Amino acid sequence: MKATHPLLFREVQRFRDVWWVMALVFGVAALQWYIFLGQIVGGAPVGNRPASDGVVLFVWLLAGVGLPALFLLLRLEVEVSPNAVTIRFAPLFIRVIDQREIAGAEPVTYRPLGEFGGWGVRGWGGRVAYNVRGDQGVELTLTDGRRVLIGTRHAAELAAAITLGH
Repeated sequence: MKATHPLLFREVQRFRDVWWVMALVFGVAALQWYIFLGQIVGGAPVGNRPASDGVVLFVWLLAGVGLPALFLLLRLEVEVSPNAVTIRFAPLFIRVIDQREIAGAEPVTYRPLGEFGGWGVRGWGGRVAYNVRGDQGVELTLTDGRRVLIGTRHAAELAAAITLGH
């Protein structure tokens, strides 16, 4: 039987809450649907140098169907229990950081584009960020010196929960 621990904090953020991301994703998808419907369904090649039907079908499946579906499903879930901080970038992966690995947790204001190159899972040089929106987060310093930034709309509460679980 699996032992359960009370959650000290839980937050779910979605890319679909960010209007400009969804406008971009669905703009790309709309273009792919236009090409697909014109060339595959309508039988009229699109453009001066049209791609083959196979390429159009592949790109449509990837960017016209797959990309919007991914962004509708994609979410950042953060849970803090007395034993661990769990970061899920669902449905892609999960990272669990044991509370014993955390040396400190501090609310921060950061620049997603300037410091990490954008939103999502980003990082280099011993520093990684998990974020969906905004410029607020909690930066964890791990006992081995690595740093993990978790984007959140509730930085003070997240930092307090991590510190309490410590």
